Amino acid sequence: FPGLADVSISQDIPVEGEITVPVGSHSPDEDYSTLDEPVRDTILRDLKAVGKKFIHVMYPRKSSALLRDWDLWGPLVLCVSLALMLQGGSADSKDDGGPQFAEVFVIIWFGAVVITLNSKLLGGTISFFQSLCVLGYCVLPLTVAMLVCRLVLLAGAGTISFIIRLIVVVAMFGWSTLASTAFLADSQPPNRKALVVYPIFLFYFVISWMILTFTPQ
Repeated sequence: FPGLADVSISQDIPVEGEITVPVGSHSPDEDYSTLDEPVRDTILRDLKAVGKKFIHVMYPRKSSALLRDWDLWGPLVLCVSLALMLQGGSADSKDDGGPQFAEVFVIIWFGAVVITLNSKLLGGTISFFQSLCVLGYCVLPLTVAMLVCRLVLLAGAGTISFIIRLIVVVAMFGWSTLASTAFLADSQPPNRKALVVYPIFLFYFVISWMILTFTPQ
């Protein structure tokens, strides 16, 4: 640049300051991550998270707890448990119940995927896996209903037994439907909520019908 050649720097001017970058001390907590924790702590933390989601389903209210920290461990456990109880094959039976287990497993997961896709196509604001998480965890009341029905059937399969199972299944069907809609309703456009709730109703109705018509072999 013109004119800079005439500028001289005096050798007597001291250079002050430090050019070193200060490095703060790191505490052990800042360097700690979940990769460093014991496997036991990781399993306990995940079990507590799944247990909290179960509590949210049993006491449904408008909350984003299931949507914020979604996982598929709880739905997988519920789906496998329900499919095992619905297969109906006894240990000494020639039919091991394999195809029935596969049918129940596919119906639950395929139905949840269809409802999720329907929700997304209607303009839902939640992600694909968040919807699967909610629908899967809300199978918990129906899983409890299946367990109660199995216990009732141990006493006999009469008219009283059917009435008890009908009351339990209807109550748990309503519980599952209300719980799922409580978590998913706010994520849908107001004028399209009915189009989202109706497939959810059919989804849990099919599962409830399988539970009610179940007869052990």
